[in-house]
Amino acid sequence: MTATDTRDAVLRQVDELEGELVDFCQRLIRLPTVNPPGENYLECAELIGRELETCGFSIEYLTAEARPEHSEPFPRTNVIGRLPGRSEHPALHVNGHFDVVPAGDGWTRDPFGGEIEDGILYGRGSADMKAGLAAALYAAEAIRRAGITLDVPIEVSGTVDEESGGLAGAAYLAECGRITADNTAYAIIPEPFSPHRVCIGHRGVYWAKITATGHIAHGSMPWLGTNAIDSMGPLLEALRTELQPAIAERLTNMPVVPEDARRGSLNINAIAGGQYGQPTQTPCVADHCELIIDRRYLLEEGFDATRAEILELIDRVAGEDERRRFDVEDMLIVHPTQAPDGSPLVAALEESIEHVTSRPAEIVASPGTYDQKHFARIGGVEHCVAYGPGTLEEAHQPDEHCAVSDIVDSAKVMALTLLKLGTG
Repeated sequence: MTATDTRDAVLRQVDELEGELVDFCQRLIRLPTVNPPGENYLECAELIGRELETCGFSIEYLTAEARPEHSEPFPRTNVIGRLPGRSEHPALHVNGHFDVVPAGDGWTRDPFGGEIEDGILYGRGSADMKAGLAAALYAAEAIRRAGITLDVPIEVSGTVDEESGGLAGAAYLAECGRITADNTAYAIIPEPFSPHRVCIGHRGVYWAKITATGHIAHGSMPWLGTNAIDSMGPLLEALRTELQPAIAERLTNMPVVPEDARRGSLNINAIAGGQYGQPTQTPCVADHCELIIDRRYLLEEGFDATRAEILELIDRVAGEDERRRFDVEDMLIVHPTQAPDGSPLVAALEESIEHVTSRPAEIVASPGTYDQKHFARIGGVEHCVAYGPGTLEEAHQPDEHCAVSDIVDSAKVMALTLLKLGTG
């Protein structure tokens, strides 16, 4: 067959597989894999594994037993399927997480019903990102059913805990050597960016806990103590009036969406002090107060400068009053990640998107992070991007949904991309 004939045969197979693809999406949604605490992970890994086996993949299960997130009631089990190619060259890898956030309130449908109405699939995980995982699997299946064997293997993985950092999921697979630059040439993560967008990376994250320490005293004689909540007040004001405006002036060259997310940000995530949450209050001067900040920083800023800027502000505020004492604990550090310029993976997706959707691809970057950081930073797989059905705006929302037509189009795009990268 000519290249055109091969491509058309694969696209026809996706159309013929639509019923099976959608049914698999529904079965994934109907299995509540809620994180926390990590419900039904083993059952979902086995569901994906059976589907992969039906589609000709060899299967392996990798349980992150050494990770603190793993427990007997809530095992952290990941699954990888491998479809052989003509050679054992590094594989084309598609990875999707199967954990979902809690349903929350405000639903008008069963959040785990997998209902379809007017061509829309509803349910927690329909956009983020069980539909993408299903589309990836059936993209590979369309190639197989068209009678095509690629020059290189195709791998499809289902992993856990992305919603809580992915440390027992994609990070574990990279740390144990299952996903590395030596065995993985390209990776696609079908996060919900819509069928016409390729996400090439994400901003950085720095979470820190700042603790103000005071001196306890009787509440009727507060001058004998040092109130940690009072100490935290000037720091909050400096963060609000000085650092936040300065950060908001900085603009990244990464194509982050939405537009406002092209700027850095600092969010006060939590604050607690004194006897907050205690069932009984006593007359005491608060001797501690904790503040958690969520700093989203730009590729151009860099982590070291980002952290130093915060520490300098804290030191200055502390120096204004000798009674103020602050300690800083790093909670989460995620470095910005971006696929290399001129990546063949991005080029292949762009070509496939235009062929399937009849519109030019849009190149974007994510305001938040996802498992690309683990493929790139731990596994060394630089040619990694996000591409999948659904929209970011639907993620974690009540009545989360995804258009069936978008699921099918994304499967077609991924199938053509695998075909292009895996032949010649």
